[in-house]
Amino acid sequence: MSKFNPLIFLMSLGAGGIAVIPFAFLQYTFEHGKGLIQISDIGHGTLSLFDELFFTSLEITMALFAIIHVVLSVVLFAKLFKWDKKQYQELLSDPLKNAAILAPFISIVMTMNVFIGPVRFFIPEFAENLQLLMLPALVFWGVLWALLIKTDIKLLKISFEKNFDVSKISFGWLLHPFALGMMTVTGMGIAAMAQDALIAHTAAFMSLVSGTMGFFLLVVKLISIFKSHFASPSLPEKQFLPSFLIVIPNITLYAISAFRFGHYLENQFSEHLGPYFLIIMTAAFAFETWYLLFGLGLLKEYFRKHFFKKEFYVTQWGLVCPVVAYAVLGSFVHKVFVPNPVLYGAIVLTLLVAVVLFFMLLMRQLRCSGMVSGSMECS
Repeated sequence: MSKFNPLIFLMSLGAGGIAVIPFAFLQYTFEHGKGLIQISDIGHGTLSLFDELFFTSLEITMALFAIIHVVLSVVLFAKLFKWDKKQYQELLSDPLKNAAILAPFISIVMTMNVFIGPVRFFIPEFAENLQLLMLPALVFWGVLWALLIKTDIKLLKISFEKNFDVSKISFGWLLHPFALGMMTVTGMGIAAMAQDALIAHTAAFMSLVSGTMGFFLLVVKLISIFKSHFASPSLPEKQFLPSFLIVIPNITLYAISAFRFGHYLENQFSEHLGPYFLIIMTAAFAFETWYLLFGLGLLKEYFRKHFFKKEFYVTQWGLVCPVVAYAVLGSFVHKVFVPNPVLYGAIVLTLLVAVVLFFMLLMRQLRCSGMVSGSMECS
């Protein structure tokens, strides 16, 4: 049986993330009624030709990548269930690499976000009966939450019990807080949207558990990783370099979690937290801006010597997530800070970059699997 790498789920995660960008963009840049935006709010037929074409292209992108995400998820989970147990145990026992096991969790929780956002956007019946789905969503999310907490604690236990070379850790270790952050942001979404107080409070508390655990691990692991890299005489091997930018989706997830927690407090306790939203989102976006510039500068030689050559390795899929995360957080900032055409254009440009990057990597993936012709160095 061929060796399966669970990091391939970053492909379906990236597709789901790209589907969410147009939704977040429309939600926070387009004036509409209270609640989550849906297709009827756009007003097709009353728009100018440019706006009609622009919004239609966003909707097509949203629908296309939602479908791609679902299809890839089905295919990849079918492969995951056939994964050789011996290969799984080998990966699980390696503290330097076993964070990859968490990638399927991140992808399936992204599926929930795709249904709450893009899928609900197109289906009026879904949007109109969203509250009826809060309890089933909480139950499904709760099962995933319990499995993730159990798995993450198991991985942490292995890293404490087994001897390994700490100097070899990479930013791929941040899949731990990444998975917990994705779980938290979805749970906080349920807490913020649910009108039933019991559902909202339950989702909020469980999200605080995973969120505080994830944020703690993010801080601890970042310090450890930077310390390791400062002590290293050179950059890591090329297959680990794309993970430098995984800090960005981590920050996005925890910032949006805090944003949704604020909405939960407003809805359930009649608080007014306008300044809180402004500080949380703009500070996170400012951090991501300088870190993205730093990361791209650090990876300049990698892109020139490796990425644009005919080679592919599964960790390259990790480059899509930071682009997605920056565009999504930018949409939030456009709403709570100072709306301006520069940020508006930057979000659209980032969406285009994400789409091009996804299809570029998809073609490489298909060539390496032999599904399309073309030479490619695969690893």
